[in-house]
Amino acid sequence: MDLITSISHNELMLSMSIAAYLLPFLFHTCLSVDLTYYMKEGDNPNTYLGDVASDSNLMNTIPHQDRNLIQFVFLNQKDTDRPFLFSISKRTGKLYSAQTIDAETLCTRNTECFIMVDVAVRKATSFIKIIEVKIIIKDMNDHKPEFPLKQFSIEFSEDDKKGIRKIIPSAQDGDIGLQNSQITYHLKKNIDEPFALNVSRSVDGTSELVIILQETLDREMKASYRIQVVAKDGGSPPEQNVLDLYISVMDVNDNPPVFLQSIYNVSVTNEHHGVSPFIILSASDLDSDKNGRVVYRYSPQTSDAAKSHFKLNEITGEIFLQKKFLSGQKLTHELYVKATDEGVPALSSMAMVQVNVINQQNNAPKIEVTFVSVSNSHTILENIEVGSFIAYVKVIDHDAGLNGEVTCDLHHDKFQLQTFNTKKYKVIVKNPVDRETQDHHDITIRCQDRGSPPLSSVNKFSITVMDTNDEKPRFSKETYKFTIYENEKSKIPVGYINATDPDLGPGGKLTYSLLTSNKNFLPFYIKDNGLILTVMRLDHEFQEIYHFQVLVKDSGMPSLNNTVKVIVKVKDKNDNAPFFTFPNVNPFTLNVHYHPYRTNNITYLRASDSDSRENAFLKYEILHGNDKQLFIVNPYTGLLSFNRVVTLRDAGTYSLQLGVKDSGIPVQTAMTNITLRLTVSNKTSEIVNPMHVQSENKIQLYLVVVIVVIAITVSVPVTAAISICIIRCNNRRNVSNDNHSSLCACEQRNTKCPFHVSPSWPRVPMVQTADGAMSSNSLPPRPKKGPNLGNEFSCVDNCTDNKAASLPPDSDIIYQGLLLQP
Repeated sequence: MDLITSISHNELMLSMSIAAYLLPFLFHTCLSVDLTYYMKEGDNPNTYLGDVASDSNLMNTIPHQDRNLIQFVFLNQKDTDRPFLFSISKRTGKLYSAQTIDAETLCTRNTECFIMVDVAVRKATSFIKIIEVKIIIKDMNDHKPEFPLKQFSIEFSEDDKKGIRKIIPSAQDGDIGLQNSQITYHLKKNIDEPFALNVSRSVDGTSELVIILQETLDREMKASYRIQVVAKDGGSPPEQNVLDLYISVMDVNDNPPVFLQSIYNVSVTNEHHGVSPFIILSASDLDSDKNGRVVYRYSPQTSDAAKSHFKLNEITGEIFLQKKFLSGQKLTHELYVKATDEGVPALSSMAMVQVNVINQQNNAPKIEVTFVSVSNSHTILENIEVGSFIAYVKVIDHDAGLNGEVTCDLHHDKFQLQTFNTKKYKVIVKNPVDRETQDHHDITIRCQDRGSPPLSSVNKFSITVMDTNDEKPRFSKETYKFTIYENEKSKIPVGYINATDPDLGPGGKLTYSLLTSNKNFLPFYIKDNGLILTVMRLDHEFQEIYHFQVLVKDSGMPSLNNTVKVIVKVKDKNDNAPFFTFPNVNPFTLNVHYHPYRTNNITYLRASDSDSRENAFLKYEILHGNDKQLFIVNPYTGLLSFNRVVTLRDAGTYSLQLGVKDSGIPVQTAMTNITLRLTVSNKTSEIVNPMHVQSENKIQLYLVVVIVVIAITVSVPVTAAISICIIRCNNRRNVSNDNHSSLCACEQRNTKCPFHVSPSWPRVPMVQTADGAMSSNSLPPRPKKGPNLGNEFSCVDNCTDNKAASLPPDSDIIYQGLLLQP
């Protein structure tokens, strides 16, 4: 009968243990879970757990063109002590472990070890779904059973009867899994030793070990025994440990306290708070004296939160509610009470008190706001789309009935509150935001229950609008114009290019650069602050004006840019001296034949200056060699001409030093020398007695008239014949005189003669170079050198003077010089 009672009691204890184990499992199974994954404790970080995107069939509901915009992120859970146990790929939704997980640290013993995570699915900046994922952590057999002592001593009385029981310490296994923490025991002893081991399970999952006396003991035959208790867990492979047990033969406490029932179920309200107990536990002990006196204490399996609310009287077994429950606190608590007698060794038993808290109070709802951004910060980008999910609002109100029914509202022109689930909301963007207009927004969420009277709560927070690169740089001018003098040193500032950008951070950080083509070289560079400088000395004569563009761009993503036109004008300095282009050699020889009936102009001096404006405004002058004041030069045109009437006595060679100067500051000058060989026509002397020339002409005319009259009177044929002869004779003389006046026949050496220019030639300087080529296409070709001629032309002035009167007195003749080779 005792054996049947013992078996029934063990089966009952095992059933209660299994029920206690399955109760949390069934509770978690009722939770709303979208996906479940499994992993082993001790797995390395980055262990692949599952594909949230694929397993949730989410991607099948999203258009193909939008799938690249989908991102997966964790919602920060405020009730999670370890927010970095797992990681998820933003793009693929694949879930991995983030560190090596110890199941014993996370979970309690003999319970299913799992972690709940919320995965938010985001499209661009908008959150579209939250997936609740349950990750079950499989316990590994990484702990062996451990006895509290390496050795333990018990005593049996020599008058103890068969079946006397002695409790010994049981082993504890640190693993939380049912198999890995399930310990089996066996006794290692000699075959003649009268002891057996009995194992029973308590409601808290622990084992109670009892050494049973199988035969009566005779202390005089053997006073002590040494046996071993081997504890082995149910892992694969199993782990084990050994307790050395020393048994002394004497009288001991052999009856443990016994509760009336092993599980108590009670309900309490906050009205139980006070001096009255809501339950009294009682455990009876058949022993007497101190072996039968029982004390009550909480088992280590009782949570600290339960101990803080429920006070246990260790002597009487009374349990009191010493602290009221607040809204939102746990409503079910398990109290594990251990009854222990004062015998040696002490015997004990365990009972569980399940307390159900009935909440009848009305408490104001509690508002929790969690931002769904990656950094969980109160910030959004100014380019966020309308309708974007920015915050997750969870309302906590554990009151019963209408006291727990809550409604929430949010009044704002940019944001609104939408119902997400029961007592869950989401804050979305209602209208576009602009940082440049307003960089932050104050938001108030108000929630109120339906109690009587209704209670409400307010949660206020601010959202900061972060800048995006939506403004391109702007210039203060459409065109920048700068002026700089030539010949300045390199790295001379030209001017500033000023651009502004209202964006912040990299979006407002500007860099400048010059836009040039491969064909054009710009002698400038620009610094980061927009200052343009030269890279070399500039030359006005090389290039007077530079046209180019400046590119400014910010450092935002993507970068925005703008361009502006820049004109740099190089101002001239008087850095170039004038130089003669005619004459183009120094010294220069010019042969001039003067004829009184021709122009007084000799030639034009020509000079050039590479500078511009006043620095290139030239003036000519005769510096030396004009002692007779025979020559004069026009200071502006450079025309060299005779200053007075030329006589035969003026013939000769003149060494003229001519100068040209510009009008710059300081003045730049140039000089050249002309050797002018002047020959004067013989007709110059006839100008002294013009009446003689007139009377000679009159005599010739009278002679012709007399001859004609005589011829007419004598005979018509004779007169006609004579007249014809005279006319023909006179024509021959005229032709001969014309030929001699237009061109001199060169017959003698070492006698120089100029080329006379007809009045129809243009008034430009004509220069005959050393090889005889003329500087103007209108000039006749140079006569070829004869075999006996050197580098000079020789001729005899055979020109007659009787045709001089036929030239117009104001004909503009410019005398051309002959360049003589040394």
